[in-house]
Amino acid sequence: MKALVLSGGTGSRLRPITHTSAKQLVPVANKAVLFYGLESLADAGITEVGIIVGDTAAEIEEAVGDGSKFGLQITYIPQDRPLGLAHAVLIAREYLGDDDFVMYLGDNFIVGGITGLVEGFQANKPDAQILLTHVPDPRSFGVAELSESGQVIGLEEKPEHPKSDLALVGVYLFTPAIHDAVRAIKPSWRGELEITHAIQQLIDDGADVRSSVIHGYWKDTGNVVDMLEVNRTVLESMDRRIDGEVDDASETIGRVVIEEGARIERSRIVGPVIIGSGTVVSDSYVGPFTSVAENCKITDSELEFSIVLQDSSIAGVGRIESSLIGKHVEVTPAPGVPSAHRLVLGDHSKVQIRS
Repeated sequence: MKALVLSGGTGSRLRPITHTSAKQLVPVANKAVLFYGLESLADAGITEVGIIVGDTAAEIEEAVGDGSKFGLQITYIPQDRPLGLAHAVLIAREYLGDDDFVMYLGDNFIVGGITGLVEGFQANKPDAQILLTHVPDPRSFGVAELSESGQVIGLEEKPEHPKSDLALVGVYLFTPAIHDAVRAIKPSWRGELEITHAIQQLIDDGADVRSSVIHGYWKDTGNVVDMLEVNRTVLESMDRRIDGEVDDASETIGRVVIEEGARIERSRIVGPVIIGSGTVVSDSYVGPFTSVAENCKITDSELEFSIVLQDSSIAGVGRIESSLIGKHVEVTPAPGVPSAHRLVLGDHSKVQIRS
């Protein structure tokens, strides 16, 4: 069994971070989201992985390499433009051959991995299996309609009036039957070859399409709010580890990870928090659910529920929270400007101004 990992796309919902970085490489608890997916595939016993890459191909290839650090054999498959998930299957036809495969969206995050899903698919051998989860607003997702017996009877892509609250999670399992289906469909109104249309084609052809509803944690990390939420979830599962330097004037409380080479000076760190190698935190407070990457400087500031990427500095700015701060960023106080009121008042006016 092979895997097809999608790591193209523009990451428009994570801009401006993704103007200069691949969205799949934005870190959660100081590790790229894509890496969690690759580790899940390796844990499931899959070793041959094709990665669909687009404009950020060079960055993805530099980060992942040949896959050996994950126990994988990586093949890169270029996609000129993001023309839909089914288009990714179409262009990967030669690589996939006649093997069954998992299609995994590189910016998705699933707690607990996919080992059980893969084992069930290999044991039962349906033509396709999709993963579903209940969501409060399914209009932003592919949506599945199930029969009373739980059989998949219909799929829609981002419907205005969803027939259920079951959204497709970004993990799909296919036999080679999907290849005929992706060749049979036409582009949607968005100009893309939708994987929901291809799966619907399988259903219409009488294929065995099954589903599993997950009740655990899943997120599409396509926006800042979800990135921060995934970061929180991962940090909560960490064990305390202090490999860096913490001086006697500092305090670390709870699940705190201080990587080797990091220094904490006259500061208070309240976990869950991770501080990357080479980072210096001085005269500051770093509060729960915060990840600070490598070689950063946090000085005379407060930081909570945030992600800070490598080589950035935050100095003298009071409190920052619920933030995603990119690489090589400098955050400093604004210059002081005397406060003043500007007034245009008519005759006989009365004005009260609080000084």
